[in-house]
Amino acid sequence: MVSSLKVALLGCGVVGYQVARVLTKDAGELANRIGASLELVGIAVRDLDRHRGTGLPDELFTTDAQALVSRGDLDIVIEVIGGIEPARELILSALEHGASVVTANKALLAQDAESLYNAAAKADRDLAFEAAVAGAIPIIRPLRESLAGDAVKRVLGIVNGTTNFILDAMTTTGESFESALAEAQRLGFAEDDPTADVEGHDAAAKAAILAGLAFHSRVTIADVHCQGISGVTSKDVALAGEIDSVVKLLAVCEKLETPDGPAISVRVHPAMIPDTHPLASVRGAFNAVFVESESAGELMFYGPGAGGSPTASAVLGDVVSAARNRVRGVVGPGESTHADLEVVDVGRTRTSYHLAIDVDDRTGVLAAIAQVFADHGVSIKTVRQDGTDEDAQLVIVTHVAVDANLAATVAELRELDVVHDVSSVIRVEGG
Repeated sequence: MVSSLKVALLGCGVVGYQVARVLTKDAGELANRIGASLELVGIAVRDLDRHRGTGLPDELFTTDAQALVSRGDLDIVIEVIGGIEPARELILSALEHGASVVTANKALLAQDAESLYNAAAKADRDLAFEAAVAGAIPIIRPLRESLAGDAVKRVLGIVNGTTNFILDAMTTTGESFESALAEAQRLGFAEDDPTADVEGHDAAAKAAILAGLAFHSRVTIADVHCQGISGVTSKDVALAGEIDSVVKLLAVCEKLETPDGPAISVRVHPAMIPDTHPLASVRGAFNAVFVESESAGELMFYGPGAGGSPTASAVLGDVVSAARNRVRGVVGPGESTHADLEVVDVGRTRTSYHLAIDVDDRTGVLAAIAQVFADHGVSIKTVRQDGTDEDAQLVIVTHVAVDANLAATVAELRELDVVHDVSSVIRVEGG
């Protein structure tokens, strides 16, 4: 029987410190759950001086991460340094030297999960990454295991706490994007450079991971259509309220039926969703993932999507699972790509648009605009007119149509002499 397992930690920032703290503080309880003790034998960091006085033994720390993962006697390596390199090299080396790997690295998994899965399969070791998507929310394991006997049809996710905080603030206070972003930065919800969050790149990486698991196909971040929230205005948010909806940054992963057979769409963009949809009630910096499947129906997973302790909770859950497998001499599920579905361009998806169009207020304008929609095979669901004696604004919601046709409609509207501007274009989801 295995009585002790050696663990190494790569990175000791906000998440890594919490992981190390629990591994040492709760060692006895973790041993009871696993059936063997966990011995933290090393922590790789960039700067030794930064980590003195943390309450963790100084002798655990090293700046030689490669030497640490190459020891050959490690059972589990935990990677929380992030980024592509040196994280990829270190993970591959850890697997090659016989350790199972627990990682929170969404960027690496979204870019090159294939090489990590292949290395784990070759080494007959676990590759676990619950913490890579939505912090403490258990969503990876349900998709990988709990729903393995079901057929997932769609996944809708609010998977970035920063953007949800900003959009929620804009909804509740009416403030601008810039003001809400500044408040998020003041409170620590947004980085000094918020680009990865507000332009949707963080959510796109998570969407790629979710889609791959949900539809048993290989999906990378390059396959994900990505649009952020920096262009969302307080007017957009107010217009959403007028149709009993809210604006959220959504990760949308769905299975489609095409003339060539089943395919999948993966996209991240702002969307209006009805107040009655469960995702509409997700407030502040919280995350939620809404799953639709054939047998289970509708499921929602909700909770804190970031932060040291919540993310550490997900990491430690994977550590316990991987440790139990090492004790039993087994490994958990690996990559599942048997469906091998094509990821289609966003133009081939079907969705609905909400548009605000600034136009001349004179006879024949609405007819001219309606003709453009008809020419592209797009049906208008509702239309409302606001404005003054000289200028007017048409607020139009379409029926579901092919996204490429909707985009072509918007492009032609912008060329009409009677149209001053198409001032707002936001997709409508969740209806």
